[in-house]
Amino acid sequence: MEKNLRQQKTNIIKIALFGPESTGKTTLAKQLAEYYETQWVPEFARDYLQEKWEENQHLCVADDMLPIAYGQVDLENEKLSSANKYLFCDTNLMVTKVFSEMYYGFCDPLLNEAALEHEYDLFFLTDIDVPWEKDDIRDTPKGRETVFSVFKQTLIDTNKLFITLSGDKKCRLAKAISIIDNLSIANQHGFSSADFVQIYDHEIPFDKILKQLEIFKNGIAKANLISPATINNGILSLSEAEFKHKAAFFDLQKEKLKLKKFVPASGAASRMFKFLSAFLNDFDIKKETINAYINRKKDSDLSIFIVAMDKFPFFKTLDEKLREIYPDFETLDRDYKNYYFIKILLSSDYFDFANKPKAVLPFHQYKTHIANPIEEHLNECVHYATTNQVSNLHFTVSENHQNLFENEVKILKEKVEKSSGSQINISYSYQNKSTDSICVDVKNIPIRDKENNLIFRPGGHGALIENLNELESDIIFIKNIDNVIQNHIDKIALYKKALAGILIEVQQQVFSYLKAIENQEIKENNVQEIIGFLMQKLNIELNSDFNKFTFENKISKVKDLLDRPIRVCGMVKNEGEPGGGPFWVRNDKGIVSLQIVETSQVDLANKKQQEILAEATHFNPVDLVCGIKNYKNEKFDLLQFVDQKAGFIVEKSVDGKTVKSYELPGLWNGAMANWLTIFVAVPLITFNPVKTVNDLLKAAHQPQ
Repeated sequence: MEKNLRQQKTNIIKIALFGPESTGKTTLAKQLAEYYETQWVPEFARDYLQEKWEENQHLCVADDMLPIAYGQVDLENEKLSSANKYLFCDTNLMVTKVFSEMYYGFCDPLLNEAALEHEYDLFFLTDIDVPWEKDDIRDTPKGRETVFSVFKQTLIDTNKLFITLSGDKKCRLAKAISIIDNLSIANQHGFSSADFVQIYDHEIPFDKILKQLEIFKNGIAKANLISPATINNGILSLSEAEFKHKAAFFDLQKEKLKLKKFVPASGAASRMFKFLSAFLNDFDIKKETINAYINRKKDSDLSIFIVAMDKFPFFKTLDEKLREIYPDFETLDRDYKNYYFIKILLSSDYFDFANKPKAVLPFHQYKTHIANPIEEHLNECVHYATTNQVSNLHFTVSENHQNLFENEVKILKEKVEKSSGSQINISYSYQNKSTDSICVDVKNIPIRDKENNLIFRPGGHGALIENLNELESDIIFIKNIDNVIQNHIDKIALYKKALAGILIEVQQQVFSYLKAIENQEIKENNVQEIIGFLMQKLNIELNSDFNKFTFENKISKVKDLLDRPIRVCGMVKNEGEPGGGPFWVRNDKGIVSLQIVETSQVDLANKKQQEILAEATHFNPVDLVCGIKNYKNEKFDLLQFVDQKAGFIVEKSVDGKTVKSYELPGLWNGAMANWLTIFVAVPLITFNPVKTVNDLLKAAHQPQ
């Protein structure tokens, strides 16, 4: 390579502006240099070609490419010597290479080699969403989309690190400054430019990455349990007649409300079939019997699965497929029959159940058909989330699963609409990938895959508070995708409507107080009434200093306590299911409130906390009804009511190594920590989750 095509080595951060003509490269380079008080490298070709034009109206030709390249490199090296921390290059040899290939069909090997070897910390690809400006040496405004795609593809093909800049001058400058500042911070924390671009493309703000690393380093404070919430001590208990009364009240009110059912349904059903996947990975049918494997692994789940195999709703379909695949199936040894059954159940060539979402799996065998959770949720939705013959159902899904949902909905929606006489509107959203967490090892160092890329994991169901925040409804029913039941839908609807009736009653009183406060109609004696309501109906404790407040400060405090989203949560008796439960909790400000707390949030090394956890009488079945609008009928910003300190550090095993990631405060845990909260005891019939495939054998999921 010619000496004058070599870049000088430097610790200066070099940013290359890259894109078609008239896309704002020069303007931005000047702006950035001025902002950072440093140098920018002009486009050598501009003066070179302008001079040719002024002399004899000659345009650029192929022989000009190499002289332009020499001049550009000399100019860049010259400016580098006086640059301050950053150098902004209006153009570079990669631009020259692209134009050479576009206009002349080839690129001089010297230019091509230098363009590929030249290094920049980052390329800004300038978009074509700015007006094309004519001058003597610019070509034509036509075909800008094609030219832009060539520039973008060149960066991709040559593995250059780039971020696209769009918008007007002001917007681009602000975006570029933010990116450059964060790139500099990332470098200071040991992240490469490649790491930074990966994080940026993942749409995770870099300050979130730093916060996550700080959390891994310092840990997360555990919940401070005061006592379990029990009947008449945080949990409301109703008779059957009272449930019917509340449900009837809801039915009277619902016509003027927009209702929606929200179903978290993200991810594949891999955990549901975990013990079967482990069996296939570890079992060799030529070396041992299935019974020997069960004894060796003490795998009672596998034993139950095999013994009750014909009770699963998918048994007949799989059995028919097995006889189609293996014509001699009937003569096979029992172990081979069972082994092949499990194999095609999970095989990607056949049923692939572990890689599909639970929503589309066969759950319930009826006399006329087999129902999956989507059908059951559609049926539930029209029973309790319908007003004026319209039902609204929202699923959070994985992007790669949405087509599976839509295919099922096409089949099922019309059927349920016809039988119910209701119109069902279905919408979808994805868990925002910007809520993902970076993964670290036990020393809190980010881990990487085989391609040296950083590894991220989803931030848990707490990320769905953002999805919930986007919905436009007065009342939202929340229920997990796998918590469905076969038959008894009228009973399920009764309790769900009763929870909504309780919410509306409380909401009406809350709104009444807030409107009176706004209209300055509250007197001293009214304050005492509101305090009684807060304590008795909403389980809110006021600290002892409250009585010392001035009247104005009391009103301000009461308004702050009332003006919040409301959730009414069903609670079932604790029968040993893993997961969260209702507790009285004291936060770091000394305030005691009702919270749903997961076992992982409790300090199990603390004997007293462990005892309180063991005393819990109830369990959270994720049976919620939410009011997300204020007394002015405006949506709350739900993100303002999250306890950001209530996240989780989770540990996973990847290739035999412990990996840590951060999960956001859970959707019904810390994400709703600062909501108005009412816990209501509901019957066990409302809680029938399918955590493993064997749960489908329980009475609630079997034909009646």
